[in-house]
Amino acid sequence: MDEDTPRADGGTERAEPTEDVALDPWGSASVGDYADLFEEFGIEAFDDVADDVPDPHYLMRRGVIFGHREYDAVAEAMANDEPFAALSGFMPTGDPHIGHKLVFDEIIWHQRQGGDAFGLIADLEAHSARGMSWDEIDEHARNYLLSLLALGFDAEEGEIYRQSDNREVQDLGFELGSKANFSEFEAIYGFDGETNISHMQSVITQTADILYPQLVDEPKPTVIPVGPDQDPHVRLTRDLATRVRYFKVTEAFASFEADEEVHQVIAEAYDDLKEEAQKREIDTIRCGWAAQYIEDGTDAVTWDINEFPDKNVVSAGTEPSPERDAINNLRNAVKEPLRPRVRFLNRNATDEAFEALIEAVDGEKRVFEGHVDAFEMTRGEAESLAREVEIGHGGFGFRQPSSIYHRFMTGLTGGKMSSSIPASHISLLDDPEDGYDKVRAATTGGRDTAEKQRELGGEADECPVYELYAYLLAGDDDELAKTVYSECVNGERLCGGCKEQAAELMREFLEDHQEKREEAEELLEDVDIDLDSDRRGTGGEH
Repeated sequence: MDEDTPRADGGTERAEPTEDVALDPWGSASVGDYADLFEEFGIEAFDDVADDVPDPHYLMRRGVIFGHREYDAVAEAMANDEPFAALSGFMPTGDPHIGHKLVFDEIIWHQRQGGDAFGLIADLEAHSARGMSWDEIDEHARNYLLSLLALGFDAEEGEIYRQSDNREVQDLGFELGSKANFSEFEAIYGFDGETNISHMQSVITQTADILYPQLVDEPKPTVIPVGPDQDPHVRLTRDLATRVRYFKVTEAFASFEADEEVHQVIAEAYDDLKEEAQKREIDTIRCGWAAQYIEDGTDAVTWDINEFPDKNVVSAGTEPSPERDAINNLRNAVKEPLRPRVRFLNRNATDEAFEALIEAVDGEKRVFEGHVDAFEMTRGEAESLAREVEIGHGGFGFRQPSSIYHRFMTGLTGGKMSSSIPASHISLLDDPEDGYDKVRAATTGGRDTAEKQRELGGEADECPVYELYAYLLAGDDDELAKTVYSECVNGERLCGGCKEQAAELMREFLEDHQEKREEAEELLEDVDIDLDSDRRGTGGEH
């Protein structure tokens, strides 16, 4: 990341969390403090993976894309010219606006980087969660797709579909639904007894959408570019992708199961004991010795196969901890050798698939009732083998989907950008002159007077107009975005001239985009998608 490139938030430091954040896919599209998302939901900072991305998009360079889940898998596939995919959906409840353009651009960029690209119309969600009529959905869907194509999506290389017409998605959703329950929906989405069943069904359909690219050709790293309000769908899908797998692959040191924290404690003990055992010319480390080591250190290890600690002697009053659990597990195993191995756990496999896996594991192995331990495989090799056997026996072999998260655009009038407040957003269908006027009338981060602006500098970090440059108007020109930011905060740029420049650029963008939309009409005719639905119904929420 170039330190001189301006960030959308005006800085590079990650702020500390300040308050709880609720993410609602159908509610307010705003987040008070993005740092809270790292703390509350486990979203990782995009900065951590940015250097691994070949030729990053300007939204990545400027910090507009601020977070991710396991995007490193996609970046690695991209760098190694391996298969990967990108998918995002558009709920056709109104006109596409400049906020939606962020997602359009992210899908198109991944396609140009060599990924399989998918754009879907979330018509079932629009009908069930927003009560949109099918005629309204058809009209809005058409407008979304024209803008997607006008911005450069290659429909011949990618795939565009609507949820209601994709039978593979419907079938997959049915299978995924067998692994979900209402309690989860209640916890994740706040659903209750008043939530209509179609709305719940649309959620499962979205999880199927997210996994759909892995039904095409083979399972592969797949990124879902979204705003953070859509993270609940990503989290649920990642869980369901795991639950339908035939096998779970983990690492272990003995026959017993241990969670990640306990495993880490045992792994550190093993590494330390291995060095000491080599000095003593001892070939096999025993579980009992590791228990002694974790509890009282190296000097407590007897190194005598006939002297081991008693089982389960950690007092009941001892506070639960990974160390305590590790000690008890190791004491129960006593003389069992402590050896690193990869474990295949039978989760949903048929008898035939489990037998095939056992047969396929090369080298030394131990077979138990519900799992197989392999001593001569890396975890990566084991993951590949498990997926291969699963797919060969009728399973999906899904990888957990990845995601990237972009900041929400601030409304031109301040606050959040809302489709229900025309002055707060610019539609991609707006007359270019209207777009010009909206930018000219926008709220800024400027001072009360020109004199104070020159003295104190503007507050670009709080300015919707600067966001327009960073998110859209500067395009790939980092120098322009950097100049606007620098001149603003140094007091060299006044708001009137800044808004005039932005307004002119917005007018030019809308003129160009709408010309390309007209050209895209012909492209849309060749897309295999029905935009004249004959479905009937009144929808869900009203």
